Amino acid sequence: MDVIIVGGGIGGLSLALFLHKAGIACRVYESAQEIKPVGVGVSLLPHSTKALGELGLNDALARVAVTTAESVFFNRFGQRIHAEPTGTYAGYDWPQFQIHRGDLHMVLLQAFKERIGEDRLFTGWKCTGFSQDANSASAQFKNTGTGEALPSQNGMAVIACDGLHSVIRKQLHPQEGEPVYSGVNMWRGVTAWKPYLGGTTYVRGGWLTPGKMVIYPIRNNIDSEGRQLINWVAEVTTPKYERRDWNRPGRLEDFIGVFEDWHFDWLDVPAMIRASEVILEFPMIDQDPLPWWSQGRVTLLGDAAHPMVPRGSNGAGQAILDAQSLAGILAANKDTADALKVYEAKRLEATASIVRMNRIAPPDAILREVYERTGDKPFDDINDVITKTELMAISDNYKRVAGYDRESLKAQQPS
Repeated sequence: MDVIIVGGGIGGLSLALFLHKAGIACRVYESAQEIKPVGVGVSLLPHSTKALGELGLNDALARVAVTTAESVFFNRFGQRIHAEPTGTYAGYDWPQFQIHRGDLHMVLLQAFKERIGEDRLFTGWKCTGFSQDANSASAQFKNTGTGEALPSQNGMAVIACDGLHSVIRKQLHPQEGEPVYSGVNMWRGVTAWKPYLGGTTYVRGGWLTPGKMVIYPIRNNIDSEGRQLINWVAEVTTPKYERRDWNRPGRLEDFIGVFEDWHFDWLDVPAMIRASEVILEFPMIDQDPLPWWSQGRVTLLGDAAHPMVPRGSNGAGQAILDAQSLAGILAANKDTADALKVYEAKRLEATASIVRMNRIAPPDAILREVYERTGDKPFDDINDVITKTELMAISDNYKRVAGYDRESLKAQQPS
């Protein structure tokens, strides 16, 4: 019997490709009536590019992504706090990519169609729940457009890759509490802009009071002027927020005032924001880690399993690692229910640690530390504020918790 994958996003398609590599048949059911290249930027850190490399996808990704060379931290006055190389530039065997989410999605979709077949992907199928017995699991669906009930789909397992508003997660945990709001709202956009700082730099700047920015290029040479597509994220402390929705439009006037004086010699931030093709709004929200994911032949993956505050560039990466892990465990275990418990044991606490770390000490904590030590004032010499050793300790600690420190990755055997 096939594995039934609910959701054709990054996690769902990655799982399908890893299952195919492991010799396990699957079908993917996606609620959208058409899979389109939508969204803004996403980071692929070395742990996820290592996994995607095992699928033979890194060359395709490199053609549409920006290979990041350096991560740099600034205060809101444009002063450089800390810089460190990334990916292969830092001695990893795998690159760090900054990529448009839609481009990543299309690379995965094309690989799915070529290797598994378009006839194994069903769009316009919205999951409404699941059922199971000792021998199989079934997912129930309705037509996204008409609401008409569709035939139940039966398989050896049902894997919920249905994202932040997972129907299957809600059925498994009907008494789960409300999402936890961090107190920070974010606005995101993409802008056609000339390359800054060499064109391969991931920038974090400022702090949450009054505001923080994350800025990085996600496409190269998008026009005759040699401009890049720049992804930016503006984060502002505010008690106000709306229900989480990755595609909700945002309003410039709600946040631009915080960044009006961010005019640096390497980038005019407010001008870049105003030139954006799109502005989306999303609250920095997560869920408390669940006590369990798997029930019989049903389990969770990606955002359905561990929605996390979007800091540290880890959301998509952890879904990819979930997919790699689950496929390998299913291939190694004859009993499906036992395999799902093994997967849960391997991935639940690992991702829960990142959820907790993203709340208190993501890489951005470097900015918080400098903000607090300087009282949000310019400094004369960063070494008088914080040592290089302290800065690297913050960065390296997050890498260890998130599972992409160089030593651990090199020690891991291919799946």
